[in-house]
Amino acid sequence: MIDPVVFGELDKTSVTRPLAPASAEALRATGLVRVEPDTGGRWRLLPTGKVGAVRIGDLDVQVRPKISIARLLFLIGYAKKPGFLFDDASGVPEADLWPALAESLIRYTARALNHGPIQAYSAVDATLPLVRGRLRLADQVAIRPGQLFPLEVRHDEYTSDTPENRLLRTALHRMATVPRLSEQARKGLAQLDAELDGVQVITEPVNFPHWIPTRLNAHYLDALRIADIVLRHQSIENRPDGLNVASFVVTMDRVFEDFVTIALAEALARFPGRAECQLNAHLDQQRHVEIRADLVHLVNDRAAAVVDAKYKLQDTGHTNPDHFQILAYCTALGATTGCLVYAHGPTGPKRLQIQNSPINIIRYPLDLDAPPTSILKQIADLADEIDAAQRG
Repeated sequence: MIDPVVFGELDKTSVTRPLAPASAEALRATGLVRVEPDTGGRWRLLPTGKVGAVRIGDLDVQVRPKISIARLLFLIGYAKKPGFLFDDASGVPEADLWPALAESLIRYTARALNHGPIQAYSAVDATLPLVRGRLRLADQVAIRPGQLFPLEVRHDEYTSDTPENRLLRTALHRMATVPRLSEQARKGLAQLDAELDGVQVITEPVNFPHWIPTRLNAHYLDALRIADIVLRHQSIENRPDGLNVASFVVTMDRVFEDFVTIALAEALARFPGRAECQLNAHLDQQRHVEIRADLVHLVNDRAAAVVDAKYKLQDTGHTNPDHFQILAYCTALGATTGCLVYAHGPTGPKRLQIQNSPINIIRYPLDLDAPPTSILKQIADLADEIDAAQRG
């Protein structure tokens, strides 16, 4: 077996490994690392700004985030479903993504199934000797013209084969295929899978069922959020060339941007106005130069503040382009407050008053090593700062 390749997210030094061309191409397709040919059948690998893990045959590549796995799952989960705080009950830092994700899926699913799978009435099509429910007349005529029996019917059945259970069982199945899981984790996945016996496993992503939060599935919500992370970001592929590929890859820029915009929009909701995420506009009157602001706070339908999320350390020696960008956004949109939100760094805002301009720029680094409730408190404090800046 080839020695595992383990990068830190910020690593700038490449690693070379001997790889078959098919393995190199499969690894490149995941987007986790840059893959470039070297000499003597070796390939040069380098992180691309994404984090995650890939297993291709006996090749194991990991790019570990600069934040903890627990915090990564919180950011991903909250951006998709606000209110998700991710209870890191183990309290043990886990650097390896797959074991940490499996442990979380097991813990939340076990909690959801503590009193058994939820059940609901579902329409079932069946062929029966008696009438049950209602006759599917068109199917009866098409399948058995001129015959009275058996009957094509549709009836309601009280079943555990619900959309929520299908998503959980599919996530359990997908999680069971990844490497580096302990025997205890594999047993935990198998036990939970057995509790969902009879529930359909979804094989095509396009068939993922829609579900809505209700009083009946409220105790499932956190488990479904973890399952959603597994199903959106983790893939299993059996390629025609015989290679088996398991991958979990996320783009940290996008994760941070999504979290900041969703969480800040929520925090700004207590002030007059409304927040609009990913607003498209133009820098020039001729509408040739497009701009896209991560978040714009509108008051009386006029832009009051513009926010841009930057997933990098705050470094005053390298952030001038960020300031020019947010200044241009504010100028084009007519806002007097711009905000640059950075990942990491000491907490607390710093406000700049632009010369010969009414525009203020707030530089606000988030401490992503803090607990989820503290991170959300930082976001709430930023909303306060934005409101105060708008009011002068």
